[in-house]
Amino acid sequence: KVVLGVGDAKMGAAVLEELGVQCQTGGVVAELMRGIRLHFPALVRGLTAQSAAKAQLGLGHSYSRAKVKFNVHRVDNMIIQSISLLDQLDKDINTFSMRVRSWYGYHFPELIKIVPENSMYCRVAKFIGNRRELSEESLEGLEEIVMDSSKAQAILEASRSSMGMDISPLDLINIESFSRRVISLSEYRKGLQEYLRSKMSQVAPSLSALIGEVVGARLISHAGSLTNLAKYPASTVQILGAEKALFRALKTRGNTPKYGLIFHSTFIGRAAAKNKGRISRYLANKCTIASRIDCFSEVPTSVFGDKLREQVEERLAFYETGEPPRKNLEVMKEAVVE
Repeated sequence: KVVLGVGDAKMGAAVLEELGVQCQTGGVVAELMRGIRLHFPALVRGLTAQSAAKAQLGLGHSYSRAKVKFNVHRVDNMIIQSISLLDQLDKDINTFSMRVRSWYGYHFPELIKIVPENSMYCRVAKFIGNRRELSEESLEGLEEIVMDSSKAQAILEASRSSMGMDISPLDLINIESFSRRVISLSEYRKGLQEYLRSKMSQVAPSLSALIGEVVGARLISHAGSLTNLAKYPASTVQILGAEKALFRALKTRGNTPKYGLIFHSTFIGRAAAKNKGRISRYLANKCTIASRIDCFSEVPTSVFGDKLREQVEERLAFYETGEPPRKNLEVMKEAVVE
């Protein structure tokens, strides 16, 4: 019978299981291992302290790489970064668009009322440039941007009788350059949203099918990872994002919030005022089920999410018309068959 001294109890158990060799672990073995590590260059011929330090460093790097490689949250991290960047882009595009409107508004103030949408306003401002040079020949190009012939005609008529001040060519060049940057940011935002949609369909297809890609990504981001979200009870998911209101209500002994981030889903907006709390509780329950299916299923599928969405639709109809919804067991059996 061979007795092997091992510093780690888990390693000893693994050696015993695989090789059938009895291992001892404990205080004495740990001290022996520490002494061997300390005097290893002296015990091994041809090994210097410098090469031993290099070996330790290489082992540390390999261990770190393995931890990163096998990190179960590594795909979630991409979603969290994407939704954070999407929110930041929304704020920046809005701020920059307001700056374009203020800047170009000195020259053509009437344009704001005709084209209120930020991204379209920047495109129109870049296309027009000096309003005095706008003519009937530019109508076709304007129609392509605003996608409305009556709007294009209104812009042309407004440019002829505008109260705006004249502007120098150098100022126009700067406004056009800035408008081009805002337009490129808007286009990048669209591409990023498509990337987020594709990522969510791979990582959390059921949650995406149930509540939408953006709201699902916000829930994952707020929880920290899909695994963390799957561990939360439905009551926590329901008020996720409304922590400030919750603690304020607990402090003042007022009414606790009915919903947090899930408020942005279409279901809560469609429910009647008296049913908003009930539908948010039901939706949070279904979100919890969907996140757990996504987290622990081996093959990603949106079938369960579609079925859960149908259940929420049926529950909405039940609140409005009184028509009884299907039972959860029946719906899940259908999903498993599909």
